[in-house]
Amino acid sequence: MYATVDELRAFLGEHGEITQLDAFVVDLCGNAIGKRLPRGHMEKLYGAGTPICAAMQLVDVLGNTADPMGHGFSDGDPDAVARPLPGMIAPVPWSGGGNAQVLCELTRASDGTPFWYDPRRVLQGVVARFAVLGLRPVVALELEFYLIELARGEEGAPQPARSPLSGASEGQGKVLSIAKLDEFAPILEAMQAACRAQGVPVSTMISEYGAGQFEINLDHQDDPLRAADHAALLRRALPGVARSMGCDVTFLSKPFAEQSGNGLHVHLSLCNAAGENVFDPRRDDGETLLGQAVAGLQATLHEAMAIFAPNINVYRRFKPDEFTPVTRDWGENNRSVAFRLPPAEGESRRLEHRVAGAEANPYLVTAAVLAGVHHGLSQQLDPGDKHGGNAGSAVDESLPLKMWDALAALQAAEILPGYLGADYVKIYGEVKGAELEAFMDAIFPREFEWYL
Repeated sequence: MYATVDELRAFLGEHGEITQLDAFVVDLCGNAIGKRLPRGHMEKLYGAGTPICAAMQLVDVLGNTADPMGHGFSDGDPDAVARPLPGMIAPVPWSGGGNAQVLCELTRASDGTPFWYDPRRVLQGVVARFAVLGLRPVVALELEFYLIELARGEEGAPQPARSPLSGASEGQGKVLSIAKLDEFAPILEAMQAACRAQGVPVSTMISEYGAGQFEINLDHQDDPLRAADHAALLRRALPGVARSMGCDVTFLSKPFAEQSGNGLHVHLSLCNAAGENVFDPRRDDGETLLGQAVAGLQATLHEAMAIFAPNINVYRRFKPDEFTPVTRDWGENNRSVAFRLPPAEGESRRLEHRVAGAEANPYLVTAAVLAGVHHGLSQQLDPGDKHGGNAGSAVDESLPLKMWDALAALQAAEILPGYLGADYVKIYGEVKGAELEAFMDAIFPREFEWYL
């Protein structure tokens, strides 16, 4: 279940330069948290594990605890034991050559059992539901991001990255521009190389709509946990590489008010025991099953919005006519809908979930998407007609497109608790609700500008 000392020794035999190892887990907000161990402590990690505060996977985006459901202050803030996952140790190229990292899982110090609130465990529980249907999800995640300057502007605002060629700040995006890929090639190619060194299967890279905005695709995986691992590792690698080269990366959904937002898109198909894609339109039931999957996503979208859009900034994406979903529509090769069917034939038939912001937790996003798909299949839901035109011209008022409304919808959820766990839905809502309250405690400059 966990990696062995033999795996560590084999890795160090190939990478004799390694002197430090980052042992980390991914928290509720999608951030990597853990500790850095010297070489002399690595075998102990792979044998008995290393202690890490158990409630750290329940902190807000700043690392603060609100004592959700009594985890933190109320229970004495006990330690858990971090145990390395097999196949997850890798070099950290942007460190200069001496560092490695390993993704871990937290277990109880008392009996070694994993914690129910680990986002990776939440996803694992949803994935297991598909075995009863004789199906296996095949998943890939796409992440959009901006290259920005290390230095911040006025009031901490991000500044567009400067061109490695001209030194000028990016002012306008050029979507699908090969020239932009060439212009930023030293940084982008270093990012790809670092990901591949860590076993993250990056593939297509494109220049996006925003100034200095790019997208890196990941290969499809027939293990959704591994697909989410890849997204989590990519989110750690890209800023690391950028900072080592004098710039930075942000996955913030809307870092620039007048530029396009960053999304996390989930591509998904389902295979049966024979390895056949059950969405294949050549099957008698292919389109029916695909429609049922979409219908489940439609039925759970309002409940899951606080997971797809986990902070106030994400909701700035949801505006008409910006190729960001503002309805529950689906459609063929249509970027204005929430659930797009990319142009793909036969075994490549899949759906694309386009709602989540790039900073959302990839494990929880994948879990919520799979929960919706499973619900639609098990209940044989009908998605209605496909949308053939611009589905983004007007907002669906039934969707909770404000953070406080999304948290209320999650609190009242009837479907997601049966998949993610009622306690997890509750504890997630407590953490993000406390984060929102803390955020709103600040007095914003515009309050003085408008109301003083």
